[in-house]
Amino acid sequence: MEDRIRDVVILFTSIFYEAMPFIILGSIISGILEHVVPQQFITRFVPRNRPLAIAMSCLLGVVFPMCECGIVPVMRRLLRKGLPLSCCVAYMMAGPVLNVVVMLSTYAAFNAFAYGWWVIGLRAGLTFVIAFVTAVIIDGQYRKYGNDLLTPSTRPDAPGDDHVHEAPKSLGGKLAAISETALSDFVDITVFLTLGAVLSAVTRLMFSQDRIEYFGQAYPILSILGMMGLAIALCICSEADAFIAASFSSLPPAPKIAFLVLGPMLDFKLYLLFTRVFKQRVIWIIVTSVIVQTFLYSLAVHYLMPVFPPEASAAMPK
Repeated sequence: MEDRIRDVVILFTSIFYEAMPFIILGSIISGILEHVVPQQFITRFVPRNRPLAIAMSCLLGVVFPMCECGIVPVMRRLLRKGLPLSCCVAYMMAGPVLNVVVMLSTYAAFNAFAYGWWVIGLRAGLTFVIAFVTAVIIDGQYRKYGNDLLTPSTRPDAPGDDHVHEAPKSLGGKLAAISETALSDFVDITVFLTLGAVLSAVTRLMFSQDRIEYFGQAYPILSILGMMGLAIALCICSEADAFIAASFSSLPPAPKIAFLVLGPMLDFKLYLLFTRVFKQRVIWIIVTSVIVQTFLYSLAVHYLMPVFPPEASAAMPK
């Protein structure tokens, strides 16, 4: 019993401290966005063509790399500044993967595998497709329900920091306002990060690497579902999850891709963080769209793997 309690504590602290730097960074950026960036500055660069705007938002991570934990407070401020909901969802889904840092970490984890480049390319490509399709669905919902899909404090017409005040003009006043907003977001988000980390730490003990690898060899569909469940439970940062996926050396590529694609888009802590931004309708659309697409695309990868280059097939376990 003591060993299991110790394991839960270790897992909780590892998740919490791994996410904390990105929560702090995201909170600081959100404060800057709130008090420095003008309202018109954000909307000025959004193309009128909505599919094009969504596609560009999926690639924002290349310019503004951010962990999935830090993106949530930033996205809330972007919504307040008038960025369309679909564009924010696209950035939130794709940004944690489609950036240089994560691609380099994925390369470092899989460069020893003969199919390593396929994993990197499929992770990036499938992430883009899933984020784009999900954002298009959300855009259709927004056209129907408008700002009712957002929590009151996230709507563009919401008063700053829940009360109306004149924007400070002096440097000291701006720094104080930025700090106040950043601290408010930090406390708000950290509460839900803590709850998610506890839930993840308790759930993670239910998974066994040996069991997942056994299902991977005998039951490919179950192995994909198992790795998807593991991604949701582990709550690993997108900059480190590739090394966890690569450690399942006897698994075929498809379950690993499912793990790498789903994890940065959806896990326990992210679900709780989403509740600070979205109403339940948006959250469940995101959850359903991401899970269904990840499973179908990963299953397609499994059955199409024989048509990949010989060295990729040769690297698969027998």
